[in-house]
Amino acid sequence: MIIRLLVLVAIVLFFSLALRKRSIVPGRMQSLAEMGLDLVRVNIAEDLLGKKDGRRFLPLLTTIFFMVLIMNITGIVPLLNIAGTSVIGVPLLLAVIAYVTFIYAGVKKHPGAFFKNSLFPPGVPLPLYLIVTPIEFVSTFILRPVTLTLRLLMNMIVGHLLLVLFFLATSFFFFQADGLFKFFGIGTFAFGIVFTLFEILVAVLQAYVFTLLTTVYIQLALADEH
Repeated sequence: MIIRLLVLVAIVLFFSLALRKRSIVPGRMQSLAEMGLDLVRVNIAEDLLGKKDGRRFLPLLTTIFFMVLIMNITGIVPLLNIAGTSVIGVPLLLAVIAYVTFIYAGVKKHPGAFFKNSLFPPGVPLPLYLIVTPIEFVSTFILRPVTLTLRLLMNMIVGHLLLVLFFLATSFFFFQADGLFKFFGIGTFAFGIVFTLFEILVAVLQAYVFTLLTTVYIQLALADEH
């Protein structure tokens, strides 16, 4: 919880400082902030939802992206060394928010047909609804929040465990092993550094994927076939 609170303070502080005195020719912090905001706005929100709906849901998508990204990065920050998303609370909360937004978007855009067309897709022969409707219910209204939660959670847990194993092995070989076994510590340390760099990539990808999937679900809810 301390790490999550630190992330919250860091995000608010960064954007407050970066965008406090905006100028036409941006400085380093403003450029970095604008690059991150444009990534979400252009490559995710407006690309999938269009300009109107993209801007409508942009605050939520931006919050999710930067929250997941920075909480993922804390897994490799010295003295923190655990991702804020590697405990189920945050991934579950974000998945629930994405799920509620998906339902809200669908019901508001298609108030009388959203659930009907989601569970009873048009064009399916009537007897097949006995099979199709339960599948659609499970895949649309149960598996989506579950998979969003588990995908983020498991990636962060696995990365954390790998780093723990490599650096614990390094400590063992360097300080406890005898003779030539100490040289194995060089290998485990090298793998630890490589996987640390890999965790940075995973942190960015997971933030992007979580935000992208949330946007895709909203897009499906707004689709005209509903």
